[in-house]
Amino acid sequence: MDKQTSEHLEKQFAFLNEADRLKSVLRATTLCDGSRPENSGEHSWHIALYAMVLAEHANRPVNIYRVIRMLLIHDLVEIDAGDAPIHGDNDPAEQERIEQLAADRIFGLLPVSQAKEFRALWDEFEAAETDDAIFAKSIDRVQPVITNLQTGGGTWPAYNVTADQLETRVGVKVSRGAPALWDHLRNRIAAYFAGR
Repeated sequence: MDKQTSEHLEKQFAFLNEADRLKSVLRATTLCDGSRPENSGEHSWHIALYAMVLAEHANRPVNIYRVIRMLLIHDLVEIDAGDAPIHGDNDPAEQERIEQLAADRIFGLLPVSQAKEFRALWDEFEAAETDDAIFAKSIDRVQPVITNLQTGGGTWPAYNVTADQLETRVGVKVSRGAPALWDHLRNRIAAYFAGR
């Protein structure tokens, strides 16, 4: 093996080893059985599976391969930035700044061509302007809702989540990329809040 190939592989291994740290980042959302918080690595895998299963419900045609790639890397920045729950008390501008720095560092571990490609996918996901990114963002937002419904409200009481907050912070984004999913969940959400 030549020196250039060896250096290329070492950069890829360094990135993959760093990505392993995502398994140690705990999220606000629990597992569906409520036994413990999920970690960000589990979340990334789970929403990639969600995308594969639910792709037929995308508002517009999507390239599911690109969507899955976005979902697998979208939370890598949490290695440095941590999880910022959508219903938590955090400064969005400061969180964005921290995540941008994290993206620079983490994707910068890769060989230049892959670093650019992965960063472009991450930026596309964050901007949520293309059909692929809009659907990916919808799936990212819908999974915690389903998990919280599965666990009798899950972490919603701890964050004082209201039905209106769910609609404005989550429903709008889910509806943008997969309206049928949100339409289906509305009745379950309404029943949860009516029963409280």
